[in-house]
Amino acid sequence: MSGLVIIGASYAGVQAALSARDSGYGERITVIADEHLLPYQRPPLSKDFLLDRVTQDGLVLRDNAFFKLKQIDLMLETRVHAIDRHARRLSINGDNTTLAFDKLFIGTGSHARRLTVPGSERDGVCYLRSIRDAIALKQRLQDAAEIVVIGGGFIGLEVAASASKLGKKVTLIESASRLLERAVSPLVSQFLLDLHTRHGVDVRLNESVSSIGGNDGRAAFVTISNGANVPADLVLVGIGGVPSDQLARDAQLTCGNGIVVDDHGMTSDPDIYAAGDCANHYNPHAGDWVRLESVQNAQDQGKAAGLAIAGKTGPYVSVPRFWSDQYDAKLQTVGISRNFDQQVVRGSLEDGQFSVFYYRQGKLCAVDSINRAGDQMAARRLIDGGLSPSPEQAADLSFDFKSLLIPIKAESR
Repeated sequence: MSGLVIIGASYAGVQAALSARDSGYGERITVIADEHLLPYQRPPLSKDFLLDRVTQDGLVLRDNAFFKLKQIDLMLETRVHAIDRHARRLSINGDNTTLAFDKLFIGTGSHARRLTVPGSERDGVCYLRSIRDAIALKQRLQDAAEIVVIGGGFIGLEVAASASKLGKKVTLIESASRLLERAVSPLVSQFLLDLHTRHGVDVRLNESVSSIGGNDGRAAFVTISNGANVPADLVLVGIGGVPSDQLARDAQLTCGNGIVVDDHGMTSDPDIYAAGDCANHYNPHAGDWVRLESVQNAQDQGKAAGLAIAGKTGPYVSVPRFWSDQYDAKLQTVGISRNFDQQVVRGSLEDGQFSVFYYRQGKLCAVDSINRAGDQMAARRLIDGGLSPSPEQAADLSFDFKSLLIPIKAESR
């Protein structure tokens, strides 16, 4: 078969395939997926899918006809067991079947970090990463009355919001002192805490899970570190993701919190690329090596890899972006705010429409917004162009960011 083989029908994998083909790669392209479904969207799984706002069919990224038009072959329900870098072959399905490749792309994403306390294997303890997980969770939510969500990250908060909308009693347990501690500032964390509390979610901060108890192998309550038992018909664990990089490790590719890649998605083997949740790269906006779990990162990094595979140049330099929908609040983030030393607020926290501008040594490095999409559009261009409004300008609602962006337009002509 040879040509380009892509492991993982993820956002990164699909984008790498499309970018390679559209950039002139003329050899065969094969995408391998271990699920039976066409490539699908994952962000709606914790929100619209659980709330019946989108069907399973509505999650599909592209239909069969599109992949045929692009001359991209899909191998569904196929699992890769090993990469032989020297022979340029993959072992698949565990039955001595092999698949040759000239170029290889790894887009295996990440998998849910498992809870390891006593009782964590009880029936009713769920995770959410795939459509299969979402279908199971959705079915269990119909009959459950009391839900315990373990973890105050994006997935935990989104599922908590969805369950609350469905009329369930929700308790959220977070071991840190605030929600989304590694992603947003204390100010945004407090806003989200107040938001969930107003919607009836019982948020327990600074509490860890000691065990999960029940009868006949089924979860019935969660014991937390202060000794309290929290009733639970259903437990959703959302304590982070682990890069799915075992194939790469076994093939002795350089790994460290994911598969180490350059700004073209190239691994330590020049014929093997990786991108998305499974990849660790140096990000100039963070000033450090990072592994980003976001749709934007997967697609932009996958595009850079696809271009490189086709022999074109187009390094990954995009400004990181994230988003999350919780109740009527749309949280959007551009840039990376770690190690900021100053912040200013634009808009009104009381009205639920505001942005927080973060500065590092006087330079704008990130913006978090709640229901202010316009600020995000401007901030993306500002950070990308290395431009920084003063903190006073950022806080002033009458200040028009376009006045700073005019030089960018002039230079592009």
